[in-house]
Amino acid sequence: MDDVVSAWLTRAQRELHRPLAEVLGARTAKAFSTLHISTAGELLNHVPRRYLTGTETTDLSRLVPGDEVALVADVASVSSYPINGPGRRERLELTLTDGRSQLPVTFFGKDWLVGYWRKQFTTSSHGIFVGKVGSFHDRPQLTHPDFVMFDADGRITGKADKKTMATQVMRHGLVGLYPATSKLPTWTIAECATLVLAQAGAQDDTLPDWLREQADLPPLWDAFEEVHHPHDPASAARARERLIWEEAIATQVTMAARRRRAAGRSAPACPPRPDGILADFDATMPFTLTGGQQQVGRTISAELSGSTPMQRLLQGEVGSGKTLVALRAMLQVVDSGHQAVLLAPTEVLAQQHHATIRGLLGELGAGRVLGAPEHATGIALLTGSMNAASRRDATTRIADGSAGIIIGTHALLTGKVDFADLGLVVVDEQHRFGVEQRGVLTSTPDQHPHELVLTATPIPRSVAMTVFGDLQVSSLRELPAGRADVQTTVVDVGSHPAWLSRAWQRAREEVAAGHQVFIVCPRIDAHEPDPASSDQRPSATVEEVCEMLAGGPLRGLPLEALHSRLDPDRKQAVMDRFVAGQTQVLVSTTVIEVGVDIPNATMMVIMDADRFGVSQLHQLRGRIGRGQLPGLCLLVTDAQPGTTTRERIDAVAATRDGFQLAELDLAQRHEGNILGASQAGRSSPLRLVKVLEHAEIITAARELADAWIARDPEDPRLLDMVAATEQLAEGDLMEQG
Repeated sequence: MDDVVSAWLTRAQRELHRPLAEVLGARTAKAFSTLHISTAGELLNHVPRRYLTGTETTDLSRLVPGDEVALVADVASVSSYPINGPGRRERLELTLTDGRSQLPVTFFGKDWLVGYWRKQFTTSSHGIFVGKVGSFHDRPQLTHPDFVMFDADGRITGKADKKTMATQVMRHGLVGLYPATSKLPTWTIAECATLVLAQAGAQDDTLPDWLREQADLPPLWDAFEEVHHPHDPASAARARERLIWEEAIATQVTMAARRRRAAGRSAPACPPRPDGILADFDATMPFTLTGGQQQVGRTISAELSGSTPMQRLLQGEVGSGKTLVALRAMLQVVDSGHQAVLLAPTEVLAQQHHATIRGLLGELGAGRVLGAPEHATGIALLTGSMNAASRRDATTRIADGSAGIIIGTHALLTGKVDFADLGLVVVDEQHRFGVEQRGVLTSTPDQHPHELVLTATPIPRSVAMTVFGDLQVSSLRELPAGRADVQTTVVDVGSHPAWLSRAWQRAREEVAAGHQVFIVCPRIDAHEPDPASSDQRPSATVEEVCEMLAGGPLRGLPLEALHSRLDPDRKQAVMDRFVAGQTQVLVSTTVIEVGVDIPNATMMVIMDADRFGVSQLHQLRGRIGRGQLPGLCLLVTDAQPGTTTRERIDAVAATRDGFQLAELDLAQRHEGNILGASQAGRSSPLRLVKVLEHAEIITAARELADAWIARDPEDPRLLDMVAATEQLAEGDLMEQG
């Protein structure tokens, strides 16, 4: 562990953050890295997903080839056969049964080893078998599973060696089954957890006594012992609940500390001016703000007027007008002599924002040039792929203050950009950035800029409290007047292959009517990693779909491809031609997922829609129906009705309520690293907390966290918990590069 890190950790936290290699050795620690486990605490929080007793039975009819399983079954038959060839080798065949279905199991080995195994597997004996389900003659089977056998009372019989199961993982008839890998079977994980607990010994608790008593929680180290070595199902469940509370409280204490720090900082006060650039913009704005935009605008304006940094999340449906609200906030800051930054996750979105804001401002965005309006300001765009001359021009105008509005990507976070007087940071699509990444711009040594975070992914309240606990939340639910409806239809090519031909015919009809069409594919070409699973056909690529359409169903139509591998100039040229209507069909990856605004685009075909998440599908669909023309979104899939995948796609087709879809989306994926940079869902401080399932715990944890920080803000345990949690987030940010 880094000496700087260990300096601020007390003994208990130091033990939890001890590198696994120090405890288990480098080789074993490397194997755990595939489970995103690198410290003793992460291993202790890697708890069994369920517990088995030696007397229950698994439903064998539900087994699927490729799954890692731990099953309990009876031995129906045992046979052994010699294997021809050198060496005295034999094949041992078992038939397992649950009383209804059967499963073949095969072992290979020396004759003496097979003889030893055969003594373990008497007819009607009962055992747990752990391994990967294979297939033989189109039937599931197990080959060389780990196993442990039981008598009728659920007690271990035979000799349990290291590979099969050590007796310490069997207490009072309960066996913990861990999320495992082929190189780390459940037995090995159990042995490693036992070793970590033995080396750690007795430790002080990480929570104060009064807090544990109020939440009725057992001591942390007792919970670790009980969850890995359970005496009964009830005590195991109580221990697991303590670990869930630990995660929830650690997250909420960290968020509370951030809110407390923010309240003690100063920000530039930016009160509205009656005669500035914002007033000029409002006077020439060609449309009327919705009621929601007006209300949120008033809230933001009041917070910008104060000397405490605004920290606000604005969530709203696709097309609800968040960008306009953000622009008006930026103009209010410019009126006060400060700069405003809009941080976008992709170059396409940054360029789109740049074009949109320039178009909205007109002469007001021309800068201090001859003939420009009195209150005009400059607009600068900065992205990573800009040539040296363009980048130098942009950074110069940012540094000397001639650019009041700055729009850019991660290039703004490099530390090589000097701002003249930064007053507001707007972060678009928050789920693409972590808290620490936002902090690069907002953690300045003197005054702290105000912060406005935008997201088109609606968020349930429990998620908002957890993911955005350092922000106040506003919502835009009302769509601007005149927005057309979008019909969404599932094109089931598995059951009706001919429906795809009709989809292309429908695309031709839209083009013939003077409209434009998006076609979205999961991949660029066959060399890109495929999101399809091993039992699915390869997913569609931009390259092959372009070739197929240009030579067949859409022959003769102006058609182009757009994806992330195009150089920036070509990418921009493709978008410019589509915006101008010169291209009528755009085949693209998800680079058009957010921000792209083409009112004339009325149709979208999403190929292999089952390869996308709910939020992605909802965001993609939001690219059409943005004007007064009705839209049509076709979700092409071969996912079978009744499957979870198909239910997800059907749900998107059934509603345009992003808040409803957000709950479904969150329920089907992990929450991601809410405190750091990663949002993908695996490297996360939340290993056990599920923000929908544990909403009540999260709410109570927030109240306890606020009480703790108000009662004793200098409690070493509290400071340790915040520092350790933020260290995890910073480590994730470093991994992100």
